[in-house]
Amino acid sequence: MKNTSGARKGRPGSSAVRQGSKGKQVGSGGQGRQALEGKKPTPAAEDRPYHPAGKAKAARERLEAARGRGGAGPRAGSPIAGRGGPDAPRRRPKSADDSEMVTGRNSVVEALRTRVPATTLYIAARIEMDERTKEILQLATRRGLPILEVMRPELDRITGHDSVHQGVALKVPPYEYAHPVDMLEAAVKRQQKPLFVALDGITDPRNLGAIIRSVAAFGGQGVIVPQRRSVGLTASAWKTSAGAAARIPVAMAANLTQTLKSYKEQGVFVIGLDGDGDVMLPGLELADRPIVVVVGSEGKGLSRIVAETCDMIVSVPITGAVESLNAGIAASVTLYEISKLRAERSKK
Repeated sequence: MKNTSGARKGRPGSSAVRQGSKGKQVGSGGQGRQALEGKKPTPAAEDRPYHPAGKAKAARERLEAARGRGGAGPRAGSPIAGRGGPDAPRRRPKSADDSEMVTGRNSVVEALRTRVPATTLYIAARIEMDERTKEILQLATRRGLPILEVMRPELDRITGHDSVHQGVALKVPPYEYAHPVDMLEAAVKRQQKPLFVALDGITDPRNLGAIIRSVAAFGGQGVIVPQRRSVGLTASAWKTSAGAAARIPVAMAANLTQTLKSYKEQGVFVIGLDGDGDVMLPGLELADRPIVVVVGSEGKGLSRIVAETCDMIVSVPITGAVESLNAGIAASVTLYEISKLRAERSKK
């Protein structure tokens, strides 16, 4: 029978796999040496843009340039980037009714005491009039809030059937967020040295409220929250701020990284907080410059891309007995140190 396979029958060393006759074998030493030819020496650490030493060098150069200009950052009337880019939306997109319902007698009375913005108070028909209910009605009447008496099934529908409302509910309108660019412009026009806090992945409203309170206490001008994967200014955050949310604006960034970059273009320095930071907080060199402090979540810390955007990563020194600080406390300690250093350096 004729052999049609193209190979001789029974020839030793024959194979069904076609082997190429040109080129080096994979894994050969010659190929490895050839791949390394023409490579330049490894750059020094300070010449690598994402290395901590490289970022520190870039921050020093920016600081020296700012000192050479004799300015403290953005100037009033100067154009600020970012208005037509990813930060164009002014506020969080809302549905037809994005209001929040605060339910339960304790929660409602606390919200009214701390003057959380509200539009309507709902009271169940034939509710038991205890001391808390009387105080709720007094506070709502004093503020001029509309008070609607509804049947319990209707109140169940308004608040959600899984909610424990105890016969009272307070309707809180959605918060009107500022724009990051407007917030920076407002600080410049008031001739204030910019000091902001940006949140990266923080989802606990109590942390947001505590940070707003610290920003107000230590001379900051605002807080920046990303549009996604972040807490918003809810009634809980408003209560924790102890009224500071009425004075300190909260801006929403459609893209936090791009917002930080646009701030950097205007002479604002971005510092991130991390337990493994390469710079210690005490005596921070950039304290008297325009600053955005970026605070990450307690579990994950700063996201990679945000950390790469920062001019430096700063660490708050703590004893070995504690692994880390709460995000709100870390921000408060940092703002205090910056405020103290600014006061000391302004006297010199």
